[in-house]
Amino acid sequence: MNLPNKLTLLRVLLIPFFIFFLMTDYIGAVSKWIALGIFCAASLTDFFDGYIARKYNLVTNFGKFMDPLADKLLVCSALICFTAMGRMPAWIVIVIVAREFIISGFRLIAAEQGIVIAASMWGKFKTATQMIMIIVFIMDIPLLYIPGQVLMYAALALTVISLVDYIAKNRNVMKDDKEV
Repeated sequence: MNLPNKLTLLRVLLIPFFIFFLMTDYIGAVSKWIALGIFCAASLTDFFDGYIARKYNLVTNFGKFMDPLADKLLVCSALICFTAMGRMPAWIVIVIVAREFIISGFRLIAAEQGIVIAASMWGKFKTATQMIMIIVFIMDIPLLYIPGQVLMYAALALTVISLVDYIAKNRNVMKDDKEV
C-alpha cells in the first residue's frame, strides 16, 4: 500500500476520534480543540494524499475509490454531529448529504461507461466553504456565530449550485443506450 492510500486510510481512522472529542467533554473544554486539531489534520491528509499521488504517479483504483469516500465520511460526520448538537438544522444537512449521494451515484454510472467526472470549480468552492464552516462550527465561539451562519448558507447554496452544474454538464451519463 502506497503513502497516499495510507494517508486516506488515516483520514478514515481519525473520524471516530474526531466524533468522540467533538461530541463529548471528555477533557473538558479542551475536547473541542482536540476535535478541531483532528479535523484539520484529517483535512490536510486529503490535500497531501492527492498531491503525492499525482506528483509521483501513485494513483490507484483504491485511492480513486477511497479518497472521495473518506472526504464524504469526514464532512458528513461533522455535519451530522452539528445537527445532534443543535448547531445546524437537519434539513440543511440532508440537502448536503443528498447531494453527495447523487454525485457519487453519477460518478459510479459514469465510471461504468469509462467516463471520469472531475471535480468542478463549483464543487471545489463548495468543499472549501464547507471545511471553513466546519472549523468555525467546531470552535463554537460566540463572536463567530454570524460568520458561521453565513458560511452555512453559503455552503448550502454552493451545494445546490454544484449539484445543478454536475447534472447539467454530465446529463449524457444518465442516457440509456437503448433509448431511441
